[in-house]
Amino acid sequence: MVEASRRSTSLAPEPGSFRDWDGRVFGGDGRILRALSPDGFADWEALAASRLFERFRESGELVETAPARDEVLLEVQALDPEGGWIAVLDHERLPYVSYPYEWSFSMLRDAAALQLRLLSAALEEDLMLKDATPYNVQWRGAQPVFVDVGSFERARDGEPWPGYRQFCMLYLFPLMLQAYKGVAFQPWLRGSLEGIDPGTFRALFGRRDAVRPGMLRHVFLHASLERRYAHRAAEVRSDLQEAGFDRRMIAASVAGMTSLLAKLRPSERDSTWQDYDTTCSYDERETAAKEAFVRRAVGLQRRQLVWDLGCNEGRYSRIAAENADFVVAIDSDDAVVDALYRSLSAEGNRVILPLVVDLANPSPPLGWAGVERRSLVGRGRPDLTLCLALVHHLSISRNVPLREVVRWLRELDSEVVVELPHRGDPMVQRLLGSKREHAHPDYNRGSFEDALRSLFRVVDSLELASGTRTLYHAAPA
Repeated sequence: MVEASRRSTSLAPEPGSFRDWDGRVFGGDGRILRALSPDGFADWEALAASRLFERFRESGELVETAPARDEVLLEVQALDPEGGWIAVLDHERLPYVSYPYEWSFSMLRDAAALQLRLLSAALEEDLMLKDATPYNVQWRGAQPVFVDVGSFERARDGEPWPGYRQFCMLYLFPLMLQAYKGVAFQPWLRGSLEGIDPGTFRALFGRRDAVRPGMLRHVFLHASLERRYAHRAAEVRSDLQEAGFDRRMIAASVAGMTSLLAKLRPSERDSTWQDYDTTCSYDERETAAKEAFVRRAVGLQRRQLVWDLGCNEGRYSRIAAENADFVVAIDSDDAVVDALYRSLSAEGNRVILPLVVDLANPSPPLGWAGVERRSLVGRGRPDLTLCLALVHHLSISRNVPLREVVRWLRELDSEVVVELPHRGDPMVQRLLGSKREHAHPDYNRGSFEDALRSLFRVVDSLELASGTRTLYHAAPA
């Protein structure tokens, strides 16, 4: 997929799609196109004729896809004359691209379950998924969507599931890491785009862990076999063919993996913000005033993309969604994001995408040449940014100077609704309580307003009844 942007761009190859010899994604001018080689086109024809294509397309779990017009093929061939492309597909463009290291536990598990359902359905129609990477899944709000139709190919007799190792490294092992060890998987996936290799993952567990569901087969045995046959992949494939390996064995493995996924749960870990709504210092009157202020700013005009920074349980994300095409709800607490995702999923919400992102260390450009995976901002800037009950945490807890926080908000090039808890606010005093006396002298209302007015035009403001917090609606100056 190509990342969304408010600004039109000319057609160009997508930097993250170079790994498949039989297809290449191009994007620009609001289009998502997939060029196909002769083999890729034959695989596409087999997929398009299958029952699974219509079934998953109708459910919204497979990206909308149709053959492009002949003139589009000529355009792609002119752009990439050495590609050997003979056909082009036209894909639906999803609102915002995200990556597995920004997903919560339940999001990664649901994406894995979709991958297995597609593989199971493919096997029934003599098709196969040639890989198993979560980068082939995106989100329509809280609905996972498989976007890489080029992953489907005609099945080959006698061959095992080619994506098994990748599925373990990028889906199963990260989920097990959090379920069995209580260790967040997001930093691991951000640190290695290929996932966690079997040898490394095995080293994290002792022999007693072998009794845990899935560990003996998918971790201990997997790591052992990989060491033993590391240099004999071709021989192993030949041996499997001679032994009569067939698709029924893959189907049985997929069924077992599906059952295992359903049993995995994130371990109980402390969450700083999961009960924030019941422990914060707002009373009902101030909460109503804050909601009214946000709703007034949101209601001025319809926005294409809204970011809700420090979204917590999503109260203001839902208000923003009343007058926006799409909302990206961001919080650094994975337990909070997971709870929000589960509630949005239960509602069938297709407008709000929750993500786990530390805004003091947001997702950078990663991968080949630093462009394969783009930064948070590089995937599309918001039209409106909600920054509520967040500034004091960035400035005091994470030691980001107050002026730098405002400057970063300005770099988003969007309108902002930002909340400043004053120095006397109970939460601010609690944060300052762990610091030396007179720490953060820049943290005060005057400094904030000076910084805000130097970079923004203040449209509206409201001091809450307690006198300890002020809301601002501002537009770029």
